[in-house]
Amino acid sequence: MDKLKMHSPNLVDQNIDKLAQLFPNCVTETKGDDGKLRKAIDFDQLKQELSRNIVEGPQERYQLSWPGKREALLTANAPIAKTLRPCREESVNFDTTENLFIEGDNLDALKLLQETYLGKVKMIYIDPPYNTGNDFIYKDDFSASSEQYFVRTQQVDENTNKLVSNLESNGRFHSDWTSMMYSRLRLASNLLSEDGVIFMSIGQDEVASSCQLLNEIFGENNFITIISRVMKTGGQKGVHFSPCVDYILVYAKEIEKLSQFREEISQNVIDKVYTKTETSGSRSGEKYRSMGLYQAMLDKRPNQRYFVECPDGSLVIPPGKTMPSERHEGAKVLPDDGDGVWRWSYDRFAAEKKVGNVEFIRSDKTSLVTSDGSPAKWNVYYKIWLKDRMNDGQLPGNITEKFQSRHSSAELKKLGIPFDFPKPTALIKYLMTLVSVGDNDVIMDFFAGSGTTGHASIEYAFDNNSKHRFICVQLDEKTDSKSAEYKEGYETISDISKERIRRAGAALLEERKGVGHDIGFRVLKVDSSNMAEVYYSPDAVNQADLFAQVDNVKEDRSEEDLLFQVVQDWGVDLTLPVRRETIDGKTVFFVADNALVACFDKNGNITESFVKQLAEFEPMRLVFRDAGFASDSTKINVEQVLKQLSPTTEVKSI
Repeated sequence: MDKLKMHSPNLVDQNIDKLAQLFPNCVTETKGDDGKLRKAIDFDQLKQELSRNIVEGPQERYQLSWPGKREALLTANAPIAKTLRPCREESVNFDTTENLFIEGDNLDALKLLQETYLGKVKMIYIDPPYNTGNDFIYKDDFSASSEQYFVRTQQVDENTNKLVSNLESNGRFHSDWTSMMYSRLRLASNLLSEDGVIFMSIGQDEVASSCQLLNEIFGENNFITIISRVMKTGGQKGVHFSPCVDYILVYAKEIEKLSQFREEISQNVIDKVYTKTETSGSRSGEKYRSMGLYQAMLDKRPNQRYFVECPDGSLVIPPGKTMPSERHEGAKVLPDDGDGVWRWSYDRFAAEKKVGNVEFIRSDKTSLVTSDGSPAKWNVYYKIWLKDRMNDGQLPGNITEKFQSRHSSAELKKLGIPFDFPKPTALIKYLMTLVSVGDNDVIMDFFAGSGTTGHASIEYAFDNNSKHRFICVQLDEKTDSKSAEYKEGYETISDISKERIRRAGAALLEERKGVGHDIGFRVLKVDSSNMAEVYYSPDAVNQADLFAQVDNVKEDRSEEDLLFQVVQDWGVDLTLPVRRETIDGKTVFFVADNALVACFDKNGNITESFVKQLAEFEPMRLVFRDAGFASDSTKINVEQVLKQLSPTTEVKSI
């Protein structure tokens, strides 16, 4: 039962609603004194609506703007004092896998991956929360300056970057959701390779603003298409139409460097379409299909209207108002408005005809005309060879029923994983096929959800014998205590993601007896920095605290924690193999043999003789802990020893 308002009406809101009915383009969003979004009127635009002349006002320019855009840009650019901590017990094949699962806020994760994966990701797929008025969205607090935030996150970490409910009362606004997505997409664009592609699933509520957002970040020239996906058939929800379709926005990093999309040709298409077989020539026995060379065009195309000689010697040409003055094959004339043209220029036609790719079929039903203007007796076709299409694939059409959500529900049921509304793995594998994901390529999903992308990536590896890698990022969002997920022991969404990928990998290994396929993933968790506050803000520590701050590393952090922060800060691949050795009584980490060597001894035991032993490995990078040196003079001597014995080694300390 609705409650009475028990107060007088808000006439301003009523007036705005009335104006919105008359002039919907004059309604905008703004922040009130309380910081909350509310509807407002663009008075400059309203003046123009009510004026017969151009109203003087702010300089117009084409742009996407919303309340909070500048804060969102600051959010993307501000540094963070956080790290990625390894979690062996939740990983699968930690020491050998090249896949990553990062648990934590994807904004932090994207920032922490900038050094290592800059320009290295071939494909990004994301399915962000839709702005339906009751979804959870990420709340980012970057209102302070970069310097203030850098220090403050060491102290008030639990109050930043958390999920907040996008209440029904705020669901009609786009600004909060757009700000959340803007900063993350800005960072994600840095990670895409030059020939990379981003696929973004989105519902109808935010498809328009998402296009504008992606246009601004990736450039309108890098827009590829909007794919519609049938989620389901039937259903009685909705008011005017049943909401059974969502969308996938597709953008390239640099469209000039992107390979053409192709998809495999199904046997069903082969049987229905490639019905002809060549009977002579070098391609005898090959299947092909015929496509008409004539096309009715409304635009003028030079060199695409000319005479073609048929097998009986007659000359045919697409219909039109004008005819070439000469009467021989190749004689051409520019088309008038409404004239038809051939698909190819004459030079292309002659070359294709010479190699047997042009076909003449006698017909009384043709739009072509002869040289005297009478109806032609021939149609002209060009041949599309199945063998060529099998090698190159065919251009994809739109997404069809094969990627409905019911398929994904069946997949999760088979694995025994509870989760609502996941995307089907077949969809992700299909997108990977379009992009031609192959060995050493990296695919990423920073809204991992139930783990569909990780699952699909492993299946794709089995299907295509591919040695690509995946990076999945998922916030450790709490599951509802009343949900099926929680009742089955999954306290967070990230727990569901990890378990799904574990089970999917094990099932594929059992079903297909695959050898050498990477079904593992290395779990890294976003956390506050391993370094104590004094490391970042020494001025904030008073003299009384100095004795407690002798070590600049937090007490609860392990040597492996330190190793991964060093790997991350140095921009070294986070999936490289790591081994431990004991040398001269001290633990030494070797990352990919000599890519990085680290010793975090803190007892002042780093000596010249020990460093000489490490120099024999000729490491590319070498790192020590400051507390490992007995004195500053020892530290200086160590640097000199390395310059003599391993001059190419880059050495640092923490």
